[in-house]
Amino acid sequence: MDEEINKLNELADFFKRLNKRVLLFNLVSKAKAEYDKCNFQDGRKSLEEAYELDAKNSAVLRGLGNLELFDKNFDKAIDFYNKALENSEKKEIEYTLLGMAYYLQDKLDEALHYFNSAIDVNDSYTSAYEGRNQTILENHLKIIDLQEGLENYFRPQE
Repeated sequence: MDEEINKLNELADFFKRLNKRVLLFNLVSKAKAEYDKCNFQDGRKSLEEAYELDAKNSAVLRGLGNLELFDKNFDKAIDFYNKALENSEKKEIEYTLLGMAYYLQDKLDEALHYFNSAIDVNDSYTSAYEGRNQTILENHLKIIDLQEGLENYFRPQE
């Protein structure tokens, strides 16, 4: 009899975990659909509900980070991305998002570090290469501007 009760308890636990996963999947899917329609407020609500179900889910944490990044709350976005990185199986995504967060703040050295980290994890991840190339280009343009400014400053006046 105890063995049957244990099996029923295990089965009940299995269905609870399955139900939680289904709810989580539905909330993340709903948030993605809202995000695609630029309905960020409803998307945020869905992600916050999903976060209550699973505060370690990388997709949920990335989504919340993206919403913060969209609102230019860079520190909050970076915090969410770092939390997602701790539990992620696809770390190149979080590294690339961290790179973008720093790029948008014009912190190009930090951005380059994270884009390179993404490439180190997955050397086929195109988004990391695109971010890195844009960061290098932006840095190069700043150097050119600086050189032109120095040339103009030291050019003899006529």
